[in-house]
Amino acid sequence: MTRSLFKGNFWSADILSTVGYDSIIQHLNNGRKNCKEFEEFLKERAAVEERYGKDLLSLSRKKPCGQSETNTLKRALEVFKQQVDSVAQCHIQLAQSLREEARKMEEFREKQKLQRKKTELIMDAIHKQKSLQFKKTMDLFVKLATSKTAVEDSDKAYMLHISTLDKVREEWQSEHIKACEAFEAQECERINFFRNALWLHVNQLSQQCVTSDEMYEQVRKSLEMCSIQKDIEYFVNQRKTGQIPPAPIMYENFYSPQKNAVPPGKATAPNLARRGPLPIPKTSPDDPDYSLVDDYSLLYQ
Repeated sequence: MTRSLFKGNFWSADILSTVGYDSIIQHLNNGRKNCKEFEEFLKERAAVEERYGKDLLSLSRKKPCGQSETNTLKRALEVFKQQVDSVAQCHIQLAQSLREEARKMEEFREKQKLQRKKTELIMDAIHKQKSLQFKKTMDLFVKLATSKTAVEDSDKAYMLHISTLDKVREEWQSEHIKACEAFEAQECERINFFRNALWLHVNQLSQQCVTSDEMYEQVRKSLEMCSIQKDIEYFVNQRKTGQIPPAPIMYENFYSPQKNAVPPGKATAPNLARRGPLPIPKTSPDDPDYSLVDDYSLLYQ
């Protein structure tokens, strides 16, 4: 880049004016402020990443997550917890990297501040010298215009001061050009440094996403190894209680047990208390109290 933009565009027709120089200084101050703001942003982002990483780490290590699962799904959950732990560690490491970048930005700002200070001191001195010499010249010019007795002496002094002022002006002009070139070089360096810092920052964030995705890919691979059938079989083998169901309860006639014998292998109803034998009638069929209805006995057989 040809460094000629600043020195060719910040002048004024007024010899006492510093408007061009002041405009450059204001722009450089704004640039320094912008670097400071980005530096603070990096610090805040680092705090966010560290806080998130620590919270995620605490969640991963302290919060149960399917701890009673078994077999392949249990292994997948273990991988999941391990990778969440790793992601948390990555965020904590990212926080450290961001703080390091913030420190570099701070060092860069301070370096440019010291460089600018040297140039500003020179320019402040030359501005004062220019203003003072201009005042002296103008004072002689007024005296020359009002004095008629010492015209020749005043004119010689006036010419001398004009010559001195022109030398000061040339020196100031030269220093102004040097300052413009130095400030433009600084601004180019600042913009390049700022641009690279921002580029690095987004690259770090992109890498964090890639790293996190790689860790979560391990979880997906682990889940691919998860077998529903194997987990079911594992549970059955670990907790099975028997393979033969209970036999059906068969009906048993309590009054004719011989006619309803239970087949081999069949369960019977619970051994309930049976009714006793039928009572022997105290009267015979010939007894008047023994009633028959159409040859049908009222006694239950």
